Amino acid sequence: MPDIVWPAGIEAHIGESAQHVALELADAVAEFLNARLLVAERASLAVSGGSTPLPFFHALSLKSLDWGRVDVVLADERWVDETDAVSNTRLVKENLLRNNAAVAKYFPLKQSGNTPHAGVEAVSAGLATLTRPLDVLILGMGNDGHTASLFPDAPELVRAMDLESRELVAAMTPPSQGQSRITLTYALMCEARFTALHLKGNDKLETLKRAFALPEDLLAMPVRGFLNPGLQVFWSP
Repeated sequence: MPDIVWPAGIEAHIGESAQHVALELADAVAEFLNARLLVAERASLAVSGGSTPLPFFHALSLKSLDWGRVDVVLADERWVDETDAVSNTRLVKENLLRNNAAVAKYFPLKQSGNTPHAGVEAVSAGLATLTRPLDVLILGMGNDGHTASLFPDAPELVRAMDLESRELVAAMTPPSQGQSRITLTYALMCEARFTALHLKGNDKLETLKRAFALPEDLLAMPVRGFLNPGLQVFWSP
């Protein structure tokens, strides 16, 4: 068991391997989405990019769900074309929207415009029919405490983290990153019915410890905004 004290109300799922944790997360997400589809016309799933969720994407794509009634959206995206190797849309289409999940409805965050600031209105319009509040939100975390594209050094962070905001997305230009980005707003994401933090590596546990130590300072480590009772943490070494 990792040397970490978990705050009350946060449930930790610890696995011996990334594959084991990915399968457990896929089971939990599929179960939650199936339950929602019993009582709602549609359900929504927001996912994150990177290498950690790849085995989770593969496992989830094989789940028996009424995928035609599931909306899929990214928590954030780099402002690059889908053909770019670092595009999260490309990642999701190649690894999640396949097999049974191929018929899910995908909502892209990258629209026309040279910058995310120029395209933010088009992105918002494209999300008009996204099922809200989000049913399932899967987040990652960087060692600077960012999650989605809520980066501590982004000049737009205060606006993106505004709980009173009615905006769905925010353009983000963190100097620490090579590309400009667009992210779902904190106000939208924190309403999700099921939120999971999917992590790999001991360094992420050290980051969590720092986040737990000062939970009120959200702007220093935006992930703190999600470290609330009900959060599910899925971690492997």
